[in-house]
Amino acid sequence: TVVTGLCGVLVAVHVAASFMDAAGLRQLTLWFGYIPLRIVAGFDNPADWWPLLWTPVTHALLHANWEHLIINVAWLAIFATPVARRYGVLPTLILSVVSAVAGAAAFTATSLYDGRFLVGASGAVAGLTGAAVRFIFQPLVVARDPSTDQPIVLGRRLAGFGDLWRNPRSRWFTLIWLALNAVVPLLPLVTGGEVIPIAWQAHI
Repeated sequence: TVVTGLCGVLVAVHVAASFMDAAGLRQLTLWFGYIPLRIVAGFDNPADWWPLLWTPVTHALLHANWEHLIINVAWLAIFATPVARRYGVLPTLILSVVSAVAGAAAFTATSLYDGRFLVGASGAVAGLTGAAVRFIFQPLVVARDPSTDQPIVLGRRLAGFGDLWRNPRSRWFTLIWLALNAVVPLLPLVTGGEVIPIAWQAHI
């Protein structure tokens, strides 16, 4: 239910934004997208700091286009669902918010002065993916019913950091995830093309 609700909110926001003209979209991004340059600008004009109270979270509700939205919603449905089933509504929402803020912080570390803005649920989705990886690749824990002696599936064990690296599936998933995102800023150096507009920092 919570995952369906989150997906519904993302779609509803994007549908509403699709009815705005170019000026309205600029204002929407200005007030609800995350812009690291506000941190620097705020020293000259403290009013620029106010949006930093909410934009580290609200940027996750906005998306650049339908493709961006569909990818994030699909990824959210796949990896947030096992997290929500295991931990419930409130922990899933808290982890989503904390991960969105962490993604914004990582984006700030490399984009403080260049004026770029961050939109998209990628940071929140990546955090939920990281949470899911801690158990989705682990073996099932099975017990015996004391009355019938029938096997009962209790769930999957939660892996510690060492367990993640000892398990080949979770290790390779994590390494491939990190490698694919780490290569994004390096591709223009090889191809000579423009910078790819993907927030790889938030993904990592």
